Amino acid sequence: MNVSKALKEYVESDIMPMYDDNYIGEGRDRVEYVIKRSEDIIRENDIEINYDMLYVVICYHDIRKDNKEKGHELDSANIMYEDVFLKNYFTDEERTVIKEAIEDQRANFDGEPRNIYGKLLSSASRNSSVEQCLERSYYYGKKIAPNATDNELYERAYEALSKKFGENGYAKFYFKDSVYERFLKEIRELLVDKDTFINKQREYIKGKNS
Repeated sequence: MNVSKALKEYVESDIMPMYDDNYIGEGRDRVEYVIKRSEDIIRENDIEINYDMLYVVICYHDIRKDNKEKGHELDSANIMYEDVFLKNYFTDEERTVIKEAIEDQRANFDGEPRNIYGKLLSSASRNSSVEQCLERSYYYGKKIAPNATDNELYERAYEALSKKFGENGYAKFYFKDSVYERFLKEIRELLVDKDTFINKQREYIKGKNS
């Protein structure tokens, strides 16, 4: 991503360390994944964008105080908006656009993100492989229900992913995205049968932990 050197150096030194204590699937590697996916979507749709603004949207969007899930997008947006370096780097109008994009990030957000940066963030932060989906849904369940058994976590993952990616799921499209379309086809085929899904997730998680 073509970002100014000063901005990138600041974010890497002062912001990215905030991700080091995040739960599995929510750390620096997740930010890098969203950056790459956003570049793919921009290229496929020939979008013109302010890369400095998009970079900040992505790098600040998943900051989680004490690994808090509920409302973390509002915390992240406020951290960005009060950042002294960014106040001197962007105009107030640009920072407001960035703040709105971060606030609107959640997949089950009721309505469309208010600007193109929010739509890119929402699109690029989605899972794009079945394996990624199996891993993140399992560890997310483990985070919010640490005493649950593995079987309970697999059941929860199946129900949650069916609501999100099923035929009438709430995950939204905003751009042409060939990678996501392939993933959606594959995950829907897997979700057709609950036992098949659970067996595949169990095998995948055991393989990752062995």
